[in-house]
This record gives sequence, C-alpha cells and structure tokens, in this order.
Amino acid sequence: MHKDQTLKLAVPAASPAGNVVVAMLFVGLMFFILGCATWLNGSLIPFLKIVCNLNNFQSLWVTFAFYIAYTLMALPSAAVLRRVGYKNGMSLGLAIMGLGALLFIPAARSSWYSLFLLALFTLASGMTLMQTAINPYIVCIGARESAAMRISIMGFFNKTAGVLVPLAFSSMMLSGISRYSDAALATLDAAASAALRSELGQRLEFPYAAMAAGLFAIAVVVRFSPLREIPEEAEVGGHSGSHWGVLQFPQLVLGALALFVYVGVEVIAGDTIGLYGRSLRVENFGVLTSYTMAFMMAGYVVGIVAVPRWLSQKHALLLSALCGMVFSFGVTQASSAGSALSSAMLGWAGVPAVPDTVMFLAMLGFANALVWPAIWPLALNGLGKYTASGSALLIMGIAGGALLPMIYGHLSDLSSSQAAYWVLLPCYA
Repeated sequence: MHKDQTLKLAVPAASPAGNVVVAMLFVGLMFFILGCATWLNGSLIPFLKIVCNLNNFQSLWVTFAFYIAYTLMALPSAAVLRRVGYKNGMSLGLAIMGLGALLFIPAARSSWYSLFLLALFTLASGMTLMQTAINPYIVCIGARESAAMRISIMGFFNKTAGVLVPLAFSSMMLSGISRYSDAALATLDAAASAALRSELGQRLEFPYAAMAAGLFAIAVVVRFSPLREIPEEAEVGGHSGSHWGVLQFPQLVLGALALFVYVGVEVIAGDTIGLYGRSLRVENFGVLTSYTMAFMMAGYVVGIVAVPRWLSQKHALLLSALCGMVFSFGVTQASSAGSALSSAMLGWAGVPAVPDTVMFLAMLGFANALVWPAIWPLALNGLGKYTASGSALLIMGIAGGALLPMIYGHLSDLSSSQAAYWVLLPCYA
C-alpha cells in the first residue's frame, strides 16, 4: 500500500468528554462481545471432547484453531483498516464473527470436528479485525498515561462476559451431562455411543444461531453509530526513512513477545480449567472458567483504581508476573483432594468448593488481569504512523494462545494434567 495511505493515530487535540464516553460505551460493548466468544471456549472444550470423542491434546485444537487466526489474519486486518477505517472495520469484524457462528449449525448437525474448527477460525478472524481496531482506538482516545486504566475498564466488560457465558452455557448445554460421562458411554456399543454424542452436539444449534443474529444486528448498529475516526498523527522524528518499519521499535518487539507468552498462560488458565476439573471429577467443571474470569475482574478493579495514581503501567506488569509465578507454583504443588483454599476464600458467598490446585489455577486470572492493559500503551508509545502496523504485530503475539495450550495438552497426556502446568512458570519468568 502507498506510504501516504498508512493509517496513523494520535491523541485528539481536543477530545470532548461526551465523545469519549460514547466511544467507550460502544467499544465496551465490543469488548463484551469478544469476551462472550473468547471465554465460551473454556466450556466448549470439554463439551466437544465428549461430542467428538477426543483426548486432551485433540480437544485443545479448539484453542489452536481459534488463536492461530490472530497470527494469520492480523496483517490482512491492518490492511483492511487502512482502507476502510476503524469504525467500518469494527462493523465488518462483527459480520465475519456472525458468519463463523452460523458455521456452528452444520458442525453441530454433523458432529464433524474439522467443521467446528473451521467455524472457530472464522469466528476468530472477525475478532482479529475487531481487536486490531479497538485496542489502539482505546489507547489513542485519551491521554497515554491513563491508557491502562481505560483498557482495564474495557477488560472489565470482557471478563464480565467471561463470568456469565460459562454459567449460561452450563445451564443450557450441560444439563443431564452424567448421561454422557466416560463411564456411561463405555457401557454402550459404538452405534449407540455415536448417536448419544450426536444428540449432545445438536444442543449447540440454537445458541449459535442466536449469536449469529445478534452479531449481524450489532454490526449494523455500529456501522451507523456516532463513533468517530481518530485523527492522523505527524511523522515520528528519526523513523520515517527506516527500512525496518515497525521492527525498529524495541518496545514493540518486546511487547509482542510478552503478549505471546501472556496470552498462552491466560488461555491455559481460562480454557483448560474445565478439562482439569473434569479429570478431577469436579461436579461443576463446566463453569470453572467463570472462577478464572471472576479473579480477572478483581484484577481489573485494581487496575482501574490504582493505575496510574499509585501504580505505573510498568510496575503493574512486573507485579503481575510475580503473582503468576507464585500461583503457578501453587497449581503444581497444591492438593488436588483438599478444598480448604476455596472454602476460605469463597465459602462465605456460597460458591461451590473446588480442589486447592483448581483454585490456584483460577487465581491466575488475577495475575493475568493487568498484563494486557499494561503492554499495549507501553508497546505502542511513540509509534506514530506505524501504530496500525504495530497493533497488527501485537495481535500476532496472540498466537501464544494457539501454541502454548497445545504444549500443555501434549504434556498432560504424557504425564498428568497437574504436572503439565509446570509450563506456566517459564512463561511468567
């Protein structure tokens, strides 16, 4: 694309408070939608493991198909945004997500795992376009030093969906799930077992059809919304003639590497907890992702209150890594039989107790909460005309969510589900 067509962002010289509030409401809605689609995977993985008769490694192809789309589609998404703008890009992303949701209908009818994976890839492709647009948008809509606070607010929308969606999925999809336990299916012949799995898979048709309708409707609303484009920024001094493009910015490259390992551990914490709980025969395994998301919401509250007033974005990042190491050690070393930790922390609220090691895995949500909000403004600082391309590079770092859970799944099949969580420690380190 020609140089003068490169989309560039800046903090507006005058940004009326009303415009910022309207923009944050619309972007908050989109973060909620992204959360619905993303954190449904934690409940979908053990569900598809039953429907398609998979082992742990095979079932985690769900995360691979979903998150690899971010790597493959990030640069095309940046090109689309340069051509159509951020507002139209958001609307187009929602429409592509709707198409992915529609693909779940033939997948559910056929119980064909490859079609489920194609549907997930399509859904995530639309999300990639959305993420490439809304993350730099929310960074650039106000002062940079408070960007982590704004992203924390958006993360609160995202993780609210992460709490609610597994609960809704469990109530709709997992009723009478004991009929589909490994022990129950083992008593049936091959034909009867396949018929029962197919019957379970067809439960997905209505919720994904409703999701598709909602996504198409919101795409139209966003297209005709009052969201404005961010004005262009002047050339960044000293960088305009570089042949390295976005790679000349070390903060961006390091940010992409940090996002790679961060998204990997976030997905492991959020999407494997249901599998792990099922392996420990936790009765409410279908809603365990909600535990992780609830802790993330608590972390976002800390970010909203403390950043930048008492905690800088850099120190928030360091504190998150240290907490992640402590909780990861707890996951691998805590008891899988006792539940004293969850009883002490959540028993007062009437939340069902879970094994201590599951509780430490859920607490990783708190450690992960401020990583994404801290990395984005730090990595995009000073990029000027390279902001759109830099955003695409950061989005490509989401590939960690495709690859690291696969490593976990392979290790869990070779050894044990609990021992495989050692993969978390070097990532946080």
